[in-house]
Parts: sequence; structure tokens; C-alpha cells
Amino acid sequence: MMTTSLSTGGKRAGALAVSLLCGIAAQAQFQGNYPIGVEGLKGGTLPPPGLYLRDYNLFYFSDRLNDRDGNEIPIDFEAFGYANAIRPVWITSWQVLGGYYGMDVLVPLIYKDVSAPGAIDSEFNVGDIFVEPITLSWHWKQADLGVGYGFWAPTGYFDPPANTGQGAWAHMMTLGGTVYADTNKTWAVSALARYEINYENGDLQITPGNTLSLEWSVSKTLAKFYDVGIVGYWQQQTTEDSGPGRRTDALDSVVAVGPEVSIFCPKWKLFTSLRYNYEVFAADRPQGHTVTLTLTKIF
Repeated sequence: MMTTSLSTGGKRAGALAVSLLCGIAAQAQFQGNYPIGVEGLKGGTLPPPGLYLRDYNLFYFSDRLNDRDGNEIPIDFEAFGYANAIRPVWITSWQVLGGYYGMDVLVPLIYKDVSAPGAIDSEFNVGDIFVEPITLSWHWKQADLGVGYGFWAPTGYFDPPANTGQGAWAHMMTLGGTVYADTNKTWAVSALARYEINYENGDLQITPGNTLSLEWSVSKTLAKFYDVGIVGYWQQQTTEDSGPGRRTDALDSVVAVGPEVSIFCPKWKLFTSLRYNYEVFAADRPQGHTVTLTLTKIF
């Protein structure tokens, strides 16, 4: 049921909320190409030489939209997103500087449903494809290290607020590692950092600011094939958007934490991991919940 009148203060608050929403909706595609939260326990470790196929299933729920200071905007807002991404990974036996050379590609299908005053939209379409032609990984007795370079191609559907692509090319550099606290490697602390450098979105005449994504985990192996732990992520826009179409100089950010369980089935050579991240803070973007189911098949 809709009310037929508003107080003066209510009208001002509503106008401000719609103005903020329009700005955020126009910028919503610029929260980083990388879908934060898809990697979890030991996320800084690349696998040994071999051929792998990963299937990411990411669910995002939110009923809160925040302003640039992290305060909730007082409007009716709901957002749901689902991404299914297939990622073949090939780690070769070739070595460069002592590290194993590898490559991978990520092909996502994305569904988005956004509901807010003046912005109601839903879309299911292909997302931006990620190509990573260079990865190097090292494995020592008590630590792993990995680096990589890749790029995002603007193959996704672009029409905010329910766009499935960013509408712009982007570079992404990766650095990750895992340290094992005991000789049996049952305790692990891991971190994975990705930095994105964006090109101009010609439709909006905006060059999105660069984005830093950091994922971390602390895990314990309970049995040979079972891991549990705590995971989290932080995504931060590090530079302002630029260009004549820029609507705001705010730098969006989000912080989350939650649990994860991972199981390996030797018979099927299949890893299954399930993690939940609760977003404890967000600025200039929605604040919600992320659930990720990841399947990794070894060939």
C-alpha cells in the first residue's frame, strides 16, 4: 500500500535518496570486475601441474543500499544476483624462474534483479570474459606463492542497473600466497590480492577508478579430505572515476567475513567448497550477503 502524502522532510529525504540511487545505479557496474568472494580457503595457492575445471556458483542478496559514508539510504531496495562461471585452468610442467607456468579463462553467465524507486530491472546474460594468459606458481615446504596477469573483455550486457558486464576493458594483476603453520600443513593462512586497472566506458563516457580486491582465510584440516575455516574479503576502489560522464567522486568499498567448509572426493577427483560471507560494511554500494559454491574437477 502506498501513502498519498509526505512531510517536507520526507520529500527531501526521498528526493535525496532517488538522486543518490540514480548516481549509484549509473556507477553500479564499476564495483570491480572481479566477483569478490569467489575464492576462499587457501585461495592464494595455485594447484600443481595438471588440467582442472572450476565451476563457480555465486549468490548475492541485499536489501540495503549505502551512501558514500556507509550509512543506509532510506529507500525500499532489493537486489539479487547469481553468477555461474566456468574456468578451465591449465598448469603446465614448464618452469619460469622456478615457478610453474599456467593459464586460464573465466566465462560467466549472470542473472541480476534490482528493485528500487525509479530503478527496477532484471537481466540474464553473459558476463565479461576474463582471460589470464600468464600465471606462475611456486610450492615450498611451508609456503606457496602465485602471481598472474589477465584482462577483462567487455563481452557482457551493459545497461545499468542490472547490467551483466562493465562495458569497459580492464587489466588485472594477481598476487597470492599461503603459509602453513605446522609441518603437517593442517593449519594454513592465505591471502589473495587482485588489482584492476580500467579503461573508458564509452557509453557513459566514464573511466572507472582502479579497484583492489583482497581475500583471506585461516583454515584447519580436520581429516585428510576435510577443511574448515574463516574467510573474508575487502574490495576498495583506489582512484576516482574520471571523464565527462562522472556522477560522483566517492570511492566504493565493502568488507565481509564468514565460514567455509571444503571436501575432497578422491574417487571423483572433485573438490567441493561452500562459503558464506556477511558484509559488515559497505560504502557507495549495496551491503548484503554472499554465498559461494565452488566445484573443482581434476583431470
